[in-house]
Amino acid sequence: MSEIEEENKTGKRSLKPLIVIAIAAVAVLAVLLLILRKTSQGESEPPSKYKLADFADYPIYGIDVSAHNGEIDFEQVAANGITFVYVKASEGANFRDRRFVENVTRAHQAGLKVGAYHFFRKDVDGDKQAINFIRAARAARLDLPYVIDVEDSGNSKFVRNSTVKDNLREMIGRLRHVNFNVMIYTNKNGYNDYIKDGFADMPLWLCTFSHPDSIDSRINWHLHQYSHTGSVPGIAGDVDLDLFCGDSLKWERWVATGGYPDKLD
Repeated sequence: MSEIEEENKTGKRSLKPLIVIAIAAVAVLAVLLLILRKTSQGESEPPSKYKLADFADYPIYGIDVSAHNGEIDFEQVAANGITFVYVKASEGANFRDRRFVENVTRAHQAGLKVGAYHFFRKDVDGDKQAINFIRAARAARLDLPYVIDVEDSGNSKFVRNSTVKDNLREMIGRLRHVNFNVMIYTNKNGYNDYIKDGFADMPLWLCTFSHPDSIDSRINWHLHQYSHTGSVPGIAGDVDLDLFCGDSLKWERWVATGGYPDKLD
């Protein structure tokens, strides 16, 4: 072997530690991104795989789904303790979920109560978002309040809170104008940033990875999303798990009155 060949060989060997370090750095970055994704809702979900929780005082369970959940066997879902399902209908001013009508139709056929939700874009005109939601949701028969999903995850981080509230207020106004009963979905951060001052009187679907009894009593919640990693027969992969604040009788009355708590008492 010539001196040049020996030098080249040595150079190649010297690159090996650098390659190992680079691979390790990529792995660490991947872990950090995963942690960041899981904490984007404002808190970290326990690592264990959730199934349907056994909350004695909250017997009404539900799920929320979109096209990313794939084809769903709603007959299996209904046979395994699920009472209601929320289906994504739209997002922003233009996006429509391609499985919305199919999911709603099959869920009804399985005997489930069904609602629709719209993913709220913080920087998009509220009136335009409302029109998109109305046009999408009217394509199917629904049983539950129309939900506006308000969260930071997946949204621009450079929108003023006042702008978010203005767009949200405009959207709610348009939806109410066409007699949609509206409920807001958010997590604790979203509640404190956007909902608490100005929308606290509206029906609330709160996301927090905790026992429902631990939710601040000052928050008047009606649905609780307690997991993003649920396991329900009939759905491949993880699914969001939800429950209703009350017993079966209260649930029936809540559905009958369109989800407005002032009509329950």
